[in-house]
Amino acid sequence: MGKVDSVRTGTPRVRGIAARAGGWSARHRWAAVTVWVLFVVLAMGLGSAAGRVDVKESDQMSGEVGQAVQITEDAGLKDPAGESVLIRSDGTGATSLEATSPQFRSAVAAVMKAVQATGEVTAVTSPYTTKTISADGHSALVQFEMRGDPETASERVAPVLKAVERVDGEQQGLAIEEIGGASMGKTFDDAFGNDFQRAELSAVPVAFGILLIAFGALVAALLPVALALTAIVATMGLMGVVSHLQPMSETANSVMLLVGLAVGVDYCLFYLRREREERARGRDAQTALMIAAATSGRAIIVSGVTVCVAMAGMLFTGLAEFEAMGLASLMVVAVAMVGSVTVLPALLSLLGERVEKGRVPFLRRLKRSQDNAGGESRVWRAVLRSVLRRPWTALVLAAGALAAIALPALGMHTQNLTLDQEFGDSLPIVQTYQRLNEAFPGGADPARVVVRAEDISAAPVRQALAEFRRQAVSSGASKGPVDMVTHDAENIAVIDVPLVGGSDQDRAVKSLDLLRDTVRPATLGKVGGVEAPITGQVAGSKDFNDQIVGAVVPVFAFVVVFAFLLMLLCFRSLTIAITSIVLNLLSVGAAYGILTAVFQHGWGASLVGAEGVGAIISWLPLFLFVILFGLSMDYHVFVVSRIREARLQGRTTRDAVAHGVVTTAGVVTSAAVIMVAVFAIFGTLSMQSMKQMGVGLAAAVLIDATIIRGILLPAVMALLDERNWYFPKWLRWLPDLTHDESFADTPLTAAPKDATAAARGDEEPERAGV
Repeated sequence: MGKVDSVRTGTPRVRGIAARAGGWSARHRWAAVTVWVLFVVLAMGLGSAAGRVDVKESDQMSGEVGQAVQITEDAGLKDPAGESVLIRSDGTGATSLEATSPQFRSAVAAVMKAVQATGEVTAVTSPYTTKTISADGHSALVQFEMRGDPETASERVAPVLKAVERVDGEQQGLAIEEIGGASMGKTFDDAFGNDFQRAELSAVPVAFGILLIAFGALVAALLPVALALTAIVATMGLMGVVSHLQPMSETANSVMLLVGLAVGVDYCLFYLRREREERARGRDAQTALMIAAATSGRAIIVSGVTVCVAMAGMLFTGLAEFEAMGLASLMVVAVAMVGSVTVLPALLSLLGERVEKGRVPFLRRLKRSQDNAGGESRVWRAVLRSVLRRPWTALVLAAGALAAIALPALGMHTQNLTLDQEFGDSLPIVQTYQRLNEAFPGGADPARVVVRAEDISAAPVRQALAEFRRQAVSSGASKGPVDMVTHDAENIAVIDVPLVGGSDQDRAVKSLDLLRDTVRPATLGKVGGVEAPITGQVAGSKDFNDQIVGAVVPVFAFVVVFAFLLMLLCFRSLTIAITSIVLNLLSVGAAYGILTAVFQHGWGASLVGAEGVGAIISWLPLFLFVILFGLSMDYHVFVVSRIREARLQGRTTRDAVAHGVVTTAGVVTSAAVIMVAVFAIFGTLSMQSMKQMGVGLAAAVLIDATIIRGILLPAVMALLDERNWYFPKWLRWLPDLTHDESFADTPLTAAPKDATAAARGDEEPERAGV
């Protein structure tokens, strides 16, 4: 086809849902506001009454790890919070103390007595009993368990840490350090517990500050933030209700807040800027609001539904944590979308000119100066003029640059980060972890075999258990000691096997595979009715990676196919649907390339305060794909909707492209700056996984809003020209979801300079009928 399908002028053929919602909201202003407030209050109330059900440990794990946790949960056993005290000689050569020396034995006894005196521990074992003495004979481990609920052990470990610290100060020539689940939990909570809260809380004032600069008025800047926050509050309540069907988590809550703030502010920004633009052009308040509802409102719905589809992709991972994040993100996007097209028009109608209240003089003067001189628009006009003059050159240069940026992603290596990779050497306990792994390879993260039998005391089972322990060492998978605890009443035995390789993930995984594929089948596998899943940190990382890799194809396929169908139905153009997917995939590929270059290869890592961890955390690529593919649609739908709107009004495709890109440049830039700033906050955290997430999201949004939407999109559309609107006859049976609104011309108080003419550099007046 050479023309847009069903080009219309005059009165609208079909009033879309966004226009109808905006019209009703403007006519029933107080009712719309009241309904929204009641919805938020009711959602919060229901969520508080229902309480939130969090993802259980067995639900979070996959493969054998999840099976092992399920066995212990079914038996009513709780894996206690184990702690170890590493006692090592602080000297070298002749001054190095042997673990068998009287002074060393005295220190061991002092540690055992001190931790027992706190009343917080149980099952304290001597290294001379458990044979936990290092191969060089200069280090030993005192092991014990925290009393009470292991989930709250980190809150009760402080007296034990102080007792160990006191003994360390009393001993000469020895270094005494504690490490374990509880002590690490407390250390991280103290160091980083408030870090996340500060990042989440600072995101709101950062977004408000950028909006204040963009609008120059307090009320206009507050509206998007207020609406986004109410959407987040309502979703938090809904999460409590929904959690009884799909358990939630703190991670899901944090992701929901990030996504909710990003899309909530963006949607309101799109709507508010269009309403203000139409009023500035001379429209009366009602007409300006209706145009905003029919255009930006529709773009918000298309974008929101597309983002929801992308977030739903996480439901196909089979991982409870991802499912929780996907459902929470989907809900907050849906709530923000509904709020933007219902209560926002009511608020704008109520406020009228008062939306400009609280003007900041300096910012207002700066904004007027930018508007008159071009400011940000002047930059984009210059860029667009060059792009439209030489679209092939722009296409080759931009696509080539993105391909070069994405190239490192071909060698991306993913893994779950070890403790020292996640935190570097910023915490003393990380150094303790490294020293423990040096003295007892694999001892910090042993493999744990959970054995369940019909009768754990039966002779064949006992013999198989003993043989497994023997072969675990003789096979080379472990250097020992291989410890076992038996729970006769539950018919369960738990075997801890330190893996050869220690913190070296690749070597540790080979040792794990040896246990799973060789030792287990040759021993426990020969006894009927015996289950023996192998868990632990290394096993968890491997199983999680396997699950993520298995989920890539279905998640990618679901998101891409459904996004393609939505774009096809909502824009009624096969070309636009295809180019939308290709451009979004380019954006994601570039983000992958930046992540790999910075965090795996270390190129420019110091610029973002990153450590050379040599890998990308395993959950991040899939998470980034879903989030970025969804958020990229915000800009794409908004810009393409404006281009299609201009084409429907009779402009040529090239003029429509120029008009659409230039008139949306300011709002897309403001929206992108907010997103980049919010995500960059998380890039400043000390945890490498959070830093990777923040840098990846910020870089991708920046690329998407500049190279993709400012250069590639106009270049591609200019080259395709009328083929942009191609919709084959054999697809015309599909439902028409375009529902564009065309308004008859209304008198303008002034005829502002046409954006298309501005992009070309001449002074043609704007065509009537916008």
